[in-house]
Amino acid sequence: MAMKYLGISDNILKSSGAINTAREIEQQPQLWLKIFKNLSAEKNDLMIFMDHVCQDIDKIVLTGAGTSAYIGLSLVGTFFRSFGIITNAIASTDIVTHPSDYLRQDERILLISFARSGESPESLAVIRLADKHSANCYHLIITCDSNGELYNNITGKQKYCILLPSESNDKSLAMTSSYSGMLLTGLLISRIREIEKYQKQVENLVRYGERILYQYLDKFREVAEMNFERAIFLGSGPLFGTATESHLKLQELTDGKVICVNDTYLGFRHGPLAAINSSAIIIYLLSNNRNVSDYEKDLMKSVHDLRSGTFSIAIMESSPEGGNVPADLSVTFSDSDDINVDEDFLTVCSILPAQIIGFFKSRNFGLSPDSPSQRGAIHRIVQGVKIYNT
Repeated sequence: MAMKYLGISDNILKSSGAINTAREIEQQPQLWLKIFKNLSAEKNDLMIFMDHVCQDIDKIVLTGAGTSAYIGLSLVGTFFRSFGIITNAIASTDIVTHPSDYLRQDERILLISFARSGESPESLAVIRLADKHSANCYHLIITCDSNGELYNNITGKQKYCILLPSESNDKSLAMTSSYSGMLLTGLLISRIREIEKYQKQVENLVRYGERILYQYLDKFREVAEMNFERAIFLGSGPLFGTATESHLKLQELTDGKVICVNDTYLGFRHGPLAAINSSAIIIYLLSNNRNVSDYEKDLMKSVHDLRSGTFSIAIMESSPEGGNVPADLSVTFSDSDDINVDEDFLTVCSILPAQIIGFFKSRNFGLSPDSPSQRGAIHRIVQGVKIYNT
């Protein structure tokens, strides 16, 4: 009997260049469970490293390139709250061109690098720059490829490497399993001292992910069949990182045929709201923090009142108090009104809708999701980057 991924037989997926992306999207919930078990087994070693480092640093820097950089956007608040140390999310692509804007010779830092392959020129260069331009640099490397240079050889400074399960090392161009896996790893590292207390939350994430994949799959397929040319993703706080990654995922899987925008709910009013029209869809990534929800609801009402013809999707843990939200499609992770995961944990499962819509939209355009770039403009490992003066 043929296997199916995202509701499509593996024979069809293989023949259309979609098997890897489909498998890598669908496997994510079980990958999250495996990551939790692996990190739980590493708890003592990780605690020793983090306790030592945090006594000797002035700043934490979360870095990566592209999708890997967006992980830091979701984690910056988490690390600041957990460790009480100033934390910045800075793309390696920014550090490489302007190292003195972010690194100081009198500062001691922990550089946390996220990378799927560990082979992109910027990911490697930023290690050398941080070693050179800071008083002392500790390294925490989170990667998916045991053969990557980042994992094996890059620095003589004190480092701790976390290698994710091999299936997280996506074969497809688009980062899916690698993104959510490294993001969850960061969330759990910030809670490493009490990681066992978060088993239930991870199990809830698995349940949420499976609900998205199986209960809402046909809905997202229908969305992908709509005639839209642009997509807008909104999220605040940790979900801003998810909105940013969502915008990239749909755009790269459609080879730029769908142009995407991302912003926060408050930021969207300051000009980007002009992107709203009848050829757009808007995806609201909603917080379960009630202090945030009021701002989200206000913006959603404003968009609804424009009567622009924009199709809207609300992604949320559960339906809000007082009934429905002003959206054409409401996606809930849970039927319960209870808050079952921390706000920042929602970032892990909230990426799935954009991945799924992007996958189906790519196929609708006649593209191969595993390698959607018809002109070779983008690649699994970035090409054409020269590093100067590191």
